[in-house]
Amino acid sequence: MDLVNILNKKVLLIDDEKDITDLLEDILLKEGFKDILKAYCGIEGITTCRDEKPDVVVLDIMLPDVDGIEVCKKIREFSYCPILFLSSKNSDIDKILGLSMGGDDYITKPFSPREIAFRIKAQLRRQQYDGIKEVCDSKNGIIKFGDITVDKLHSQVYNRGEEIKLTAKEYQLLLYLAENPNMIINKERLCEVVWGEDYIGYDNTISVHVRHLREKLEENPSKPKFIVTVIGLGYKLVKRDE
Repeated sequence: MDLVNILNKKVLLIDDEKDITDLLEDILLKEGFKDILKAYCGIEGITTCRDEKPDVVVLDIMLPDVDGIEVCKKIREFSYCPILFLSSKNSDIDKILGLSMGGDDYITKPFSPREIAFRIKAQLRRQQYDGIKEVCDSKNGIIKFGDITVDKLHSQVYNRGEEIKLTAKEYQLLLYLAENPNMIINKERLCEVVWGEDYIGYDNTISVHVRHLREKLEENPSKPKFIVTVIGLGYKLVKRDE
């Protein structure tokens, strides 16, 4: 994997403790990173993330203005870059909450700054691997997850080799989710992409289409494995390493 490419990625540190951001910045610079941004409150972090489009975010949960969980939710409305939480809370419930709200990693304080640097590199490597795999798959227009195959060239979907009949909107919805695996997509974005309309008034329409997809693709539609709901945020298509 191209280490130089990883070190050229943009890192955003969001933490109200200047000593911590300065320490992390020093370590990241020593590790070879060149483009490091810092924000000292939640609102500043959201704005910086939207404007600067970092490749990875290190986010403290305890911020003076907006809780880090809320910051993560806001960032997920426009960015799917990896988010690594920093927190003094180390209970399983806190970790699960952070990860379920869109976080990709959870690091408890006190921490080793060098460990954070390596975890950042690990997230960026994963992005590169995923990108390479998607390019390879897209050459023949095939997307696979579990027993499901999406044939983009022929606009067909198969479950264990048997063709599944979808409506045009169901197919467009599934395709967009499948092209953005493991990413939380909010309903506003789905409405814009699939229906080409503003979200207002489409909540029930989206829910119905998601339900129909689950009925056609999931072994147990009431307990979906692939098209899952992230409460308060949207939907994501879960694609595990296979």
